[in-house]
Amino acid sequence: MSEETTTTTKPQGIRKTRVGVVVSNKMSKTIVVEYVARVPHPVFKKIVKKSKKFYAHDENETANVGDTVRIRETRPLSKLKRWELVEIIKH
Repeated sequence: MSEETTTTTKPQGIRKTRVGVVVSNKMSKTIVVEYVARVPHPVFKKIVKKSKKFYAHDENETANVGDTVRIRETRPLSKLKRWELVEIIKH
């Protein structure tokens, strides 16, 4: 009997993406993006806005305050940075 050695590579998971507005770009190669989600209230079921700030890596420092950007989840780059800039949607 011959044993087959199959190398199974773990597929790259689909990374989360978010669209938000840049609220700060004062750090070196880092932007702060505010993401607003519209979710139903757990008890009253009314749609409410929940906002969250993400620290994202901006390698070329192209994003400015007020830009609408798309960010993608990535490996931890620093204590707070877990996202990277994918594209600038609107200046």
